[in-house]
Amino acid sequence: MRARAIVFAALALALLAPAAAAAERASLTEIEKQVMCPVCGTLLQLAESPQAQRERVFISHLIDEGKTEAEIKDALVVEYGDEVLALPPDSGFSLSAYLVPILALLAAAAALAIGVLRWRRAGGGPSEDEPAAPSERDSERLDADLARYDL
Repeated sequence: MRARAIVFAALALALLAPAAAAAERASLTEIEKQVMCPVCGTLLQLAESPQAQRERVFISHLIDEGKTEAEIKDALVVEYGDEVLALPPDSGFSLSAYLVPILALLAAAAALAIGVLRWRRAGGGPSEDEPAAPSERDSERLDADLARYDL
């Protein structure tokens, strides 16, 4: 019974190992979407400069060596610097690239909510800026003028 379990586990491992290796294997097209050309400053996927071609060859060699996406990105950072990554790292000062837009959106939402609340509270009756209703004499004159132009 125990031998069957061991054989079954070994068979399952043998069948799942190629699938796991294929899932971890990096692809040039996926990495091109995540890194920049250091010369053009555009995504490597869109860049056509000679430097972009050299970068693609460099990535292809790393893929052939069996490196994962993370290892390839680390090698690119060592080779070209942090500017090669399309997304900034999520630590240190670069974290502000993620936090500032979120905080700005929250501040704008809070300001809008406060403004709407103040506007609704102040909107009870006519304000001083609104014109007064026309007098009885003005209303009669307006009706007479409109009747003259009635066709």
